[in-house]
Amino acid sequence: MRTTAACADQRELPSLQRREDHWIGRFVAMGCPCEVLVDFAAESAATQVLNAVAECAWRIERKFSRYRTDSVVQEINQLAGKPLVVDDETANLLDFAATVTELSAGAFDITSGVLRRAWTFDGGNRVPAQRQIDSLLSLVGWHRVEWHRPVLRLEPGMQIDLGGIGKEYAADAAAACAEAVAPGLSCLVNFGGDIVASNPRKGDAVWHVGVERADSPDHASQVVQLSQGALATSGDSRRFVLRDGHRYTHILDARTGWPVRDAPHSVTVAAKTCTQAGTLTTLAMLQGPNAEQFLRHQGVRFWLQ
Repeated sequence: MRTTAACADQRELPSLQRREDHWIGRFVAMGCPCEVLVDFAAESAATQVLNAVAECAWRIERKFSRYRTDSVVQEINQLAGKPLVVDDETANLLDFAATVTELSAGAFDITSGVLRRAWTFDGGNRVPAQRQIDSLLSLVGWHRVEWHRPVLRLEPGMQIDLGGIGKEYAADAAAACAEAVAPGLSCLVNFGGDIVASNPRKGDAVWHVGVERADSPDHASQVVQLSQGALATSGDSRRFVLRDGHRYTHILDARTGWPVRDAPHSVTVAAKTCTQAGTLTTLAMLQGPNAEQFLRHQGVRFWLQ
């Protein structure tokens, strides 16, 4: 059946299907398949949850996508050196991004999106020349940004890209929206593998979440039982460059412009929120061969491949 919510930007309406003990709603946002699982309840409640989750995802996509001409990110990227006063939600994301940059000693940086002009992680074999990367590194570095909340100014030619934190933020926000329209109802939000489960299910039931195999993304390496909390995964199973037998992950070290070396193919972390889980997966990948040691030090549940 189809839900009745209005669809943003002529998107296809979300679909809702009944399973034996839950509902599953599906839609597309942020360039990936999205779904919300709702513990068995009335169809009207499941529909409300699905619509709230989809609208939340679409709102965040409209506001923060670098692919849209009307997004805040595009407005920022077209400043050409001029200052801009941003709203509180944008400011919160910028503050968070700055914190992650500090925690990673600069390896993570939302200004590194310009490096996509050199790298295309489509499974091909093209590796850019060092001179091409060097020409872009002059436009990379949070230390080059003037950020005095709420005023932001980038140097001419610089850009930001919130893709490294946006989907996890959207998953947490969508879970909060689901809770707002159906308090206490157990829901699982899944935005392309970034997952949040809110409230325990009825009885002793749990949500079963498959962690995709790094070498075969359409198959699960294992199944995680999730009652409440979040899971996030980072890896190169779908986005990579393969050249002369060497696999280059899409996760770049913003300090060098090159993919992180000797990192796991996949890192999955469980945490209280998807934002926390996603941050830890990214920081772990940036540790390269020391990813496992880093995660053990954090005291979280994790899975490496």
